[in-house]
Amino acid sequence: ALMYDDRRAADVNAEAQRVGSTRWDALGLSVGPTAALGRAVWCLRTYGSGLRHVLHTPEIVGRELTGRPVATDWSHALKSGYDARSAEWAHEVFAALDFPLALLPTVRAPATEAGVVGPDAAEATGLPEGCSVRLGMTDGCAGQIATGAVEPGRFVGVLGTTYVLKGVSTDLVRDATGAFYSHRHPDGWWLPGGASNTGGECLADVAPARLPALDAAAAARGPASYVRYPLRRDGERFPFVAGAARGFELGRPRDEADAHRAALEGVAFVERLALERVERLGVPVLGPLHAAGGGSRSTVWTTIRATVLNRPVRVVEHAETAFGAALLAATGTLHEDLAASAAAMVRPGTLVEPVPEERPALDDAHGRFVVALHERGWLPDD
Repeated sequence: ALMYDDRRAADVNAEAQRVGSTRWDALGLSVGPTAALGRAVWCLRTYGSGLRHVLHTPEIVGRELTGRPVATDWSHALKSGYDARSAEWAHEVFAALDFPLALLPTVRAPATEAGVVGPDAAEATGLPEGCSVRLGMTDGCAGQIATGAVEPGRFVGVLGTTYVLKGVSTDLVRDATGAFYSHRHPDGWWLPGGASNTGGECLADVAPARLPALDAAAAARGPASYVRYPLRRDGERFPFVAGAARGFELGRPRDEADAHRAALEGVAFVERLALERVERLGVPVLGPLHAAGGGSRSTVWTTIRATVLNRPVRVVEHAETAFGAALLAATGTLHEDLAASAAAMVRPGTLVEPVPEERPALDDAHGRFVVALHERGWLPDD
């Protein structure tokens, strides 16, 4: 069992990228150093004829539940070399790497029935024998679905350790920079998304018990007196790709509350750039931005985000991956499709509106932030 972040097959993935460049370009996808495709080939080259099947975690669970082999879904199969646009494995890539397609699972749409709970699993788990077992999606996709952002034009900003923007588009989005790539929606649309290296990690040095007081002080202060790009890692991957990117400050904080406020604003500036990047790629962003992740529990931070974006932000309850999986399970069983499942099961959440009187200062700060990124050569002119 090889973990998702295992880099032992980085050279194989680089080879796969070269061989399948035409296909990957058409998909707006790149084969990164941790892609499962390379690890599958590494297993074959390491174990030879001892390798019988290549399975993702869901197929292991599904086989235990149903008592027989099950298909995989096209979400989990994406980084393993599946082309959801053509509904096929990237056969020319696997042929070039001498990897038999027979070792790979059958692929079906998420929410498709994989089988039913068998007698052994029923006895072991307490689940009813004959209960339908449905194909799921990756945790990131399930988390998006849990917010109710399941129809074209709807997007969710997930503010966790890092910031992730995911949404729904009618057509496949192609991003030449590789910052943005798409999963396939269960109903045939597309789920474009990108992940920044900036996010809630910017508050890692603050004791959690102190955050409420700092939030209150930041709210009372209003817009920060300086601009901060609160990137703690080396390099950025979304909304722009720049290996040389480093965090910076334009000015100095007046006090701790000012520094805290500037960090919150800096992440909101990144989020605004992300939405603007999506719109430049031709994808409309409609209505309120859905919000999830630990950072979205901060009312102050969410209000700053809404003001910087100049659009309401909807904080959705129970936006966890398990709830997204429940919505998939209800699709085709309790409800006709995923949109119907979301409409029936997702609660409306809390709508946070922009603060008009703070917009001019935040617009000015965002402008200085963008100029600084351009001056450093990190943000492309397009």
